Formats: sequence, C-alpha cells, structure tokens
Amino acid sequence: MTIKEAEERTGLSRSNIRFYEKEGLVKPRRNAGNSYRDYTETDIEELQKIAYLRTLGISVEEIRRIVGGQAELYEVIQGQLPRLEQQMSELQNARRMCEMLLAQGRIGYEDLEINRYVSDPEKYWQENRRILKPDSIGFIFAWGGGTVWALLMAASLLVSLGALWFLPEQIPVQWSGGQAVSFAGRWTILAYPAACVVIRFLLRPMIDARIRRNTLYGAAVTDYAANCLCFAALSAEVLMILFVREIVQHITTVLLVETIILVGFLWLARKELPTG
Repeated sequence: MTIKEAEERTGLSRSNIRFYEKEGLVKPRRNAGNSYRDYTETDIEELQKIAYLRTLGISVEEIRRIVGGQAELYEVIQGQLPRLEQQMSELQNARRMCEMLLAQGRIGYEDLEINRYVSDPEKYWQENRRILKPDSIGFIFAWGGGTVWALLMAASLLVSLGALWFLPEQIPVQWSGGQAVSFAGRWTILAYPAACVVIRFLLRPMIDARIRRNTLYGAAVTDYAANCLCFAALSAEVLMILFVREIVQHITTVLLVETIILVGFLWLARKELPTG
C-alpha cells in the first residue's frame, strides 16, 4: 500500500511515518514497478507499535534497541515507569505550589516571597534538579556560538601562517607504527584552518540533520559538536608542529592528547545536558 494508505490505516501523519523510516525503525519494501514504498500489513503493525511506545515516553533510541533485539520490551517499560512516576511527582508538587500561590489572591511578581512557600530552598532546588537542569547548559550554548568558531578559525589560521616561517619544506601527513612515513609540502599546514571551514559549513549541517530530530536543544548540541571538532583540528595542528620541531617525539602522544580533549568535551556535554 502507498504512504497515503499507510496514513489512513495507522492514523499517523506522513511526517511521523517518514521519521520512523529514517530512523530505521520500519523498512518498507520498494515497488518493483515504480520504486515507491510499498507498505505491508506488518509495516502497519510496526508503525502503530512504535507510535504507541512513543506515547509512553520511550525514546526513539530505546525503541530502536527493542526492534533490533538488543533490549527487551518488558525491561524497557520497567525502566520507564520510575521516570514517569518522578515526572508525576514533580507535576503534583508544581500543582500544589500553584494552588498555594492562588490561595493568596491576585499576587504579583513583586509580591512573590519564596520563603513563604519553600522552607529550605537548597533542598527544594535539589528535588527539582531535573526541571532546572536545562537552565545549566550555558556552557553548551556559549561554546557552540559562531564567535567561538571564528576565534578557533582565526587561531588555526594564525598558527598556520606563523608556522610557515620555520617549518621544513616537507612535513609529515601520514604515520605508521607511530613514525612519519609520508610527507607533503609545508603549505599543507593550511589544511587545518580549511578543515574548520569544512566542519562549520559542510559537516555541521549533516550533524544537525541527525541530532536535531532526537535531542533536546539539538541546534546547540550541533554547534557544540562542530566547534569541538574545530578545536580538535587546532590542537592537532599545534601538536603536529611540536612533532616537526621534535618537541613531541612520537605521534602516539598526539593521539593521546587528542583523545583526552575529545573525551573531556563529551563529558562536559553529558554533564550539562538534561537527562531523564
């Protein structure tokens, strides 16, 4: 059946169906005659199951693991229940607070006295940390900004141009067993700032298409990831120059530093982004 018929049979919108297909949750076959998608009864059942699990608050990633056989439905639902209970508790608490405020009459913002409703603010913030978590991702937004990218790009370009004065005619571009085995002209150093341009204007949209659909603050995460890659390129550029100048003796040192940098950025992102 066509996608229009699939819409009618499932009650789902076309965009929902396309999204589940892109995520690999359902894979309709192609009609041999016209190459259009041909949905089967099994596909219809799969779409309805997926949509139902989404209404339970189960993430696309968890559903993918269920469909792929990496997770059991029963276990996923067991894990989801405590999260729903936590959200219900938070909503009930918020409702109680709203009722307390309304009981005071037509209160204005300037009349709001937190100590009248919260006896221990620090404990209250801790109890509501999941709700407040999104307010703490300032680092993600700051690091993902265009200004940071421009600074990284400028730094990489300045390092490249400055290095041209003292780099040898041939610089290493390929290694084997930790030692340089292939060389290119010293102007190849400009590939690092060029990489920052490629990351920002070519790779970033590809990352965005993948991240934005599934991640809260997807645009910020995309910019953050792109700038992290640019920083990695800058650090690799600096370390390569140190290697050429024999300050760093082995390429494994470069790889180790690069790994530490990227893991550090991932840890910061994981720490700041909302969970639950």
